[in-house]
Amino acid sequence: MQHLYISWISVLLIAKAHPFFISLTEMRYNSDSKKMEISQKIFWDDLEVALGNEFKEKVDFLNPKDKAKLESQIREYLLKHNQLAVNGKSLTLNYLGYEVEEDAAWFYIESSATEIPKSIEVKNTILLNDFNGQQNIVHVYSQSKSPRSLILGKGEEKGKIEF
Repeated sequence: MQHLYISWISVLLIAKAHPFFISLTEMRYNSDSKKMEISQKIFWDDLEVALGNEFKEKVDFLNPKDKAKLESQIREYLLKHNQLAVNGKSLTLNYLGYEVEEDAAWFYIESSATEIPKSIEVKNTILLNDFNGQQNIVHVYSQSKSPRSLILGKGEEKGKIEF
């Protein structure tokens, strides 16, 4: 028991000393609108780094000098780094907005209309050029309460789920 306790303390200390980089994406098919609804949770300080690198300027996510410019940068970045195909057909994505939740923010995107998914192909390159070890976790819900999941990262930016 003492060995298990020491192991857990070691894991926690390593995690604190070595930050991890993840994003979470949840996708749901809305049968009423016939669209894929996408929510992405990204740590806002990581996104500041990515936006700064992408647009070659310092970005202050929580206190932007120009909120409209920040919104435009976020839209461009997210739409560039997310691609989605349902049943082999690429979908157009539309950025809707975001809300801040403590140390992260939820970003909302929806797809153009599509048919009920039999397969979903996802390409997610969020933060991959900015952080070594970045992992993008994708949960896809389609006509079930349990998600099918992918873990995407450098060298494995794309994934496919079949239902």
